[in-house]
Amino acid sequence: MTNAKSIAEHWGPGDVFGSIIAALAKMSKPLEGLRIEDLAPVDHFHARGFPATVELADKLPINSGQRILDIGCGLGGPARYMADRFRCRVNGIDITPAFVDAANKLTGLLRMQAQVEIIHGDGHQLPYPDEFFDGAYTQHVTMNVADRPKFFGEAYRVLKPGAFFALTEHGLGPRAEPRHPVPWSADGSSAFLVTPAETRALLENAGFRDVVVESTGPKYLAGYKAMIERAEKGALPALGLHLLMGETALQKMRNAARNIEEGRTHPVQVVCRKRG
Repeated sequence: MTNAKSIAEHWGPGDVFGSIIAALAKMSKPLEGLRIEDLAPVDHFHARGFPATVELADKLPINSGQRILDIGCGLGGPARYMADRFRCRVNGIDITPAFVDAANKLTGLLRMQAQVEIIHGDGHQLPYPDEFFDGAYTQHVTMNVADRPKFFGEAYRVLKPGAFFALTEHGLGPRAEPRHPVPWSADGSSAFLVTPAETRALLENAGFRDVVVESTGPKYLAGYKAMIERAEKGALPALGLHLLMGETALQKMRNAARNIEEGRTHPVQVVCRKRG
C-alpha cells in the first residue's frame, strides 16, 4: 500500500457523508436551510476544531475577492468558513476521497459551490499554476507529510509574491516518541513529526520569510481534556469530531493530551509569507 493510500484510509474510512447526515437526522436538524454554524462541530477536523480555525483566520490578511488555497481541506469546513467570512474564493485539495466527496456534498447543501471548489489530490503535487493564490493554509496535515521540502516548495510555487502561508500542527516535543494511537496515526506509521525549530528552518529553506511560530499546547490540552470529560460522562453530542475518529476516539484524545503534558508533542501555529 502506498503512503498516500494508507493516510487516506486512516483519515476517511467508510461513508463519512452518510455518518454526518445520520447525526443531523438524530438531532432533528433539517437539511433545508442548513448553515455553516450547524456543521461546525464536525467539519473542522483538526485539534480544537472550529475555535482553532477562527483563531487562525484572525491572523490571516485575507481580503474580499482573493483566491485562497486550503491544503488538506478535509470536510471543507475551514474553506467554507474562510469564504463566508472574508468573501473570498477558496480552493481546497485533500488526499482522502471520502472527505472530498463529503466536502462537496456539504458545500452543495450550503449552496456555496460558487465560492468553494474542492478536489482530490496531493499537497506534494498541487495541480495549480505558479503564483496563482493570494494566500494558503494547512491545518494539522503536516504530521503525515514525509517530504516537507517538496510540500512547502509546492505551496511556495503556487503563491503570489508576498502572499501568506500558515499552518497548524502537532510538532515533535523535546521528549519525542509520542504515544499512540492519536488522531493522525494509529500506531506511528505514516507519522512524520518534526520540532517547531525544524519546521521554521524548512519553511525558510523553501523561501518563506517573517516566520512567526506560536505555541498552542495549553489551548490544545484544554480542548482535549474538555472532550475527554464529556466522553467519560457519555455527554458527547451526536455531531462532533469523535464521529470521525471511530471506536478509539477516546483513547486517541487521551494520548494526544498526555503527549502534550509529557513533552512528546509541541503544538504550534505558524504564519509566514512568500518573498515579495
